[in-house]
Amino acid sequence: MDWHFTEDRPIWQQLMEQITLLILNGDYPPGSRLPAVRELAAQAGVNPNTMQRAMAQLEQKGLAVGSRTAGRTVTEDTAVIQAARRERAKAAVTSCLRILEELGYSREDALAIIKEELEHE
Repeated sequence: MDWHFTEDRPIWQQLMEQITLLILNGDYPPGSRLPAVRELAAQAGVNPNTMQRAMAQLEQKGLAVGSRTAGRTVTEDTAVIQAARRERAKAAVTSCLRILEELGYSREDALAIIKEELEHE
């Protein structure tokens, strides 16, 4: 995986978001084992404690399940995964609408632009 970081937010938060995306798009399917913290930290080039914090947040959100002996796995609760997908989609739409409003477009104009783009795919 190619890890990308920006200066505007904590690294652990960006790690959590990137791993969340891998879960939501099915790269890590429900019930699959997640790589060990040290392995992920080495891949991302971050301190294992930073990766541990990101993974703990995934557990707190219900996307990962930890076991002292078996490591972490992706939740098998597909409702949790679907809810997280929906939340992420709504955030993307909200961000898009905010940008279009900043450019002076009404919501009706924004909808027309989105429909136009969908038709051109």
